[in-house]
Amino acid sequence: MIYNDYFESPLGKIEIKASEEGITQVIFCGEQTTEVISSPVIRECQQQLDAYFSRQLKHFTLPLDMQGTDFQKRVWQILTHIPFGKTLSYMDIAEQLNNPKAVRAVGGANGRNPISLLVPCHRVIGKKGTLTGYAGGVARKQWLLEHEGITVNDKSDNKEKLNEAIHRRQDKTQFLD
Repeated sequence: MIYNDYFESPLGKIEIKASEEGITQVIFCGEQTTEVISSPVIRECQQQLDAYFSRQLKHFTLPLDMQGTDFQKRVWQILTHIPFGKTLSYMDIAEQLNNPKAVRAVGGANGRNPISLLVPCHRVIGKKGTLTGYAGGVARKQWLLEHEGITVNDKSDNKEKLNEAIHRRQDKTQFLD
């Protein structure tokens, strides 16, 4: 059975889905919602998200049920080890996979991560420290990094873009149920 519920964050509504094994999805869903069928692991996820956004939690401790290719899961596993307040580049991750030529594939796997925040794909930046794409929108990525105390090289004013993004479902989630 698949369970789902929502969490109101400073960056917009977040949809949380879980199986019997663990969390399967945490995405910014905009205004899109469906019937709520919650579970204990989802309620714990909501509590941990609340603590994260209140700066009281730096590491999520929830069971995850990652759904993806073997390569995607290997990339996502590396993401779970990027500490709060730190970043890695796509090249750093490719090198950890012992495949420095896989930079673009790492970017593709990162962009299809269905468990945002818990599997912190927002902590992956360009080789020169620049902000790169983020399925939730670059404005959200900048906010999340600054929330974690990370200074970003991109100083463009993303406030207006953030206000627009809050009401939209994040990109690259059409493949999710």
